[in-house]
Amino acid sequence: MTRQKLEAVLAGLGPVAVAVSGGVDSLTLATLAHRLAPGTTLVVHAVSPAVPEEATARVRAEGAREGWTLRVIEAGEFADPAYRANPVNRCFFCKTNLYGAVRQVTDRQILSGANRDDLGEYRPGLDAAREHGVRHPYVEAGFDKASVRALARDLGLGAVAELPAAPCLSSRVETGIPIEPETLGFIHAVERLVGGALAAGTGAKRAVRCRVRAEGVVVELDPGSLAALDADSRAELGAGIREIAPARLAGPVRFAPYRVGSAFLVQQGEARS
Repeated sequence: MTRQKLEAVLAGLGPVAVAVSGGVDSLTLATLAHRLAPGTTLVVHAVSPAVPEEATARVRAEGAREGWTLRVIEAGEFADPAYRANPVNRCFFCKTNLYGAVRQVTDRQILSGANRDDLGEYRPGLDAAREHGVRHPYVEAGFDKASVRALARDLGLGAVAELPAAPCLSSRVETGIPIEPETLGFIHAVERLVGGALAAGTGAKRAVRCRVRAEGVVVELDPGSLAALDADSRAELGAGIREIAPARLAGPVRFAPYRVGSAFLVQQGEARS
């Protein structure tokens, strides 16, 4: 996995539109693509209730710093009942709406920041990408997540390189529970509240996830953060969370170890992580 190989992939694509979420993968790809071909690189960022405002601010800041041609659009997935129903393949409907929205503003080759690590997980969004002819340069060049972070550092994107993984807010909602903007706003507020209370350990290994489950609200933390919370701290945070919760989510709050993708249910009672 070399930068030269990735650059060769990008050089062979012609004019491109990089779909940027605000995470390390897509920000790094957009930066490299623009530096290689600033005149033919468009960066597209979609806003929606599932995208934290910090991510949009990060995209705008990087775009201003790098001189991107940036389009900020509405993803439109909340107008899709199939997406809001939150089925097992919710990501398919999310990405279908995203790539459809991108296609409305450009006819360039659409690129995603998917890397080889993503291929080992259940990713219905990749099916949507295939249907829309989206290319994944990292995959084609053999880059995994560690390689992407190394590339970000090589490009001088130190802060970006250390960003923790941050899938969309809808990924926190258990399969089958409808996706509602109010729920996503609550999830974001909880993660900011808990993250602020923990304060230390803000590197890439830090994990704070607010899961909305049929059983109620579960806050998942990385081992170090979870161990740092004593009974009094948990009680205080739980009370703070209940104060900002919508009425239907105002029950007990549980703290648990972080598990990747734990809100995704393959079938009743079985979570895929």
